[in-house]
Amino acid sequence: MQLQWWSILPFVVMLASIAVFPLVPATSHWWEKNSSQLTVALVLGLPVAVWMWLALGWEPVFGAVVEYIQFISLLLALFVVSGGIFLKGDIQATPRNNTIFLAIGALLASFVGTTGAAMLLIRPLLNTNREREYRVHTVLFTIFMVANCGGLLTPLGDPPLFLGFLRGVPFTWTFNLAVEWLFVNAMLLASYFALDTWYYSQEPAADILADKTEIEPLGLRGASNLIWFVVIIAAVAFAPSIDAEAIEAGHATVMDWIPVREIIMLAAAGASYKLGDKRARFEDNQFEWGPIAEVAALFVGIFLTMIPALRYLDEIAGSLPLNEITFFVFTGGLSSMLDNAPTYATFFEMAGQVAHPGGATIAGVPELYLRSISLGSVLCGALTYIGNGPNFMVKSVAEARDVEMPSFGGYIVRAYMYLGPILVAMVLLFIAGSLWAKLVGVIIVIALLANNARLLRSSRRLALADA
Repeated sequence: MQLQWWSILPFVVMLASIAVFPLVPATSHWWEKNSSQLTVALVLGLPVAVWMWLALGWEPVFGAVVEYIQFISLLLALFVVSGGIFLKGDIQATPRNNTIFLAIGALLASFVGTTGAAMLLIRPLLNTNREREYRVHTVLFTIFMVANCGGLLTPLGDPPLFLGFLRGVPFTWTFNLAVEWLFVNAMLLASYFALDTWYYSQEPAADILADKTEIEPLGLRGASNLIWFVVIIAAVAFAPSIDAEAIEAGHATVMDWIPVREIIMLAAAGASYKLGDKRARFEDNQFEWGPIAEVAALFVGIFLTMIPALRYLDEIAGSLPLNEITFFVFTGGLSSMLDNAPTYATFFEMAGQVAHPGGATIAGVPELYLRSISLGSVLCGALTYIGNGPNFMVKSVAEARDVEMPSFGGYIVRAYMYLGPILVAMVLLFIAGSLWAKLVGVIIVIALLANNARLLRSSRRLALADA
């Protein structure tokens, strides 16, 4: 059966619900409830699942359900374990210290996953900045770097890269993306430092004084939970899960039906919850289930409604102008709206079927295309709240600490303002092959650095005026 363009409408309505309901006064309070979000997700998702089952067979629906279980199990396990670890203390919330926080988070993201790193860092970062008035930009850059762009170096970093590893991409291949990882995160750090310095100069004097006087040395509470982090990481790297392909093909063994990986991860989360430091979890971190419940409710609708969207994309693939740049554009653009893991899988399969551009082949895919697909799916997951699971979790944690986060549309505007130009420069410098593209990339970098310098100069003038 060939799907028509209107088959993507349920998915569009799902996205519109996420964007619009929180902004409309008549529905904003209703939408805050997880039950309301789940109701919308099921009302849109279940009819689509039934339709796809009747039209295409049970396999696409089964595959989507399995991917959702794998997706939410990993996020849940990392959320629970990280909720039991607390970086105690309160250092001064200066631009330098905040920038160091983000740099550490970006590095950790590739090795404990973007979800684990984001959940570990967001609470101490908010605690450190609790005396400051301007905090939204810090949460935004946490989403950009720790919840997304930092997770580019290993298959453990972000779900799309893990899907590539399962499809035969060598574990160490992603280290080939180190130059792009360093460029994007270094540019984000430079932009954040300049922006935070400017906001710091706007802070009320009373807030700065309170931040300077309420200092407590840093220390780690709930460190035993690090053991469960190791267990989860080992399970992701080595334990098998449900083999949906074998089941769909009809030659599955008993073990192919058993989600060993998810059982291990959830057991680690349960052990962390029961045996971990209760003070660190419930008093220091003020642990609650709201953030993960919101992700679970919304993404069940996203995973189901995007079955026809991904199928339609696969059907029109032959008519798309696919090359090294457009693979990044299509994968990145759709990753920001469709969730980056299934989008990666779709374009990974697609790349193995188009004309080979030359060069090496990795797991049956031209390396040039695999590079673009990997960069697009990971980096562009930061462009919307739904591009990657941790984005909503960070947003929910911040809002629970009284940070007024931007709306769905407001976030997109800020993401394209701060992250967009950096990604364009990266594409021009490292993916596009022409000299003119590289020159334009250099010009964009110079313009971004000049703007950073402008913010720093303005901050100094304001500081001198206050003095």
